[in-house]
Amino acid sequence: MLLGLRVGDPDNEVLGAWLAKESTREVYLTDHPGDAAVLLDKAIRGCLQDQVPEINSLGRTLANWRSEILAHHRSGASNGPTEALNLCVKRVKRCGQGFRRFDHYRLRVLLHAGGVTWPTRPSPPRIRTRRPPYSDA
Repeated sequence: MLLGLRVGDPDNEVLGAWLAKESTREVYLTDHPGDAAVLLDKAIRGCLQDQVPEINSLGRTLANWRSEILAHHRSGASNGPTEALNLCVKRVKRCGQGFRRFDHYRLRVLLHAGGVTWPTRPSPPRIRTRRPPYSDA
């Protein structure tokens, strides 16, 4: 791979982008918040020193989102499930080509997301009656 980069990337722009990607990836691979902070600061410095504008922009973005990125390592929380559900809703809306009733749109989203819990109908109350007396007739 490095030989291909030397031949096809004379200005080392692709190599710089790959290194920036790998240094950002290392931040998310560590489990310790202290190590994540060190790796993130290293990635930010490396990106900001690069001459390629896109990599420099990545460094500024990482610097602006530093506290939020490190919060992931402290709490373990992620907005991935929320983003996945938003994508699902948008996909249903696109395929529906304009629902006229919100109830139909809501039902389609619930069916597509797999989150439908149909309400169970209550069982009818048991009616107690007196038994008819036995007749000798």
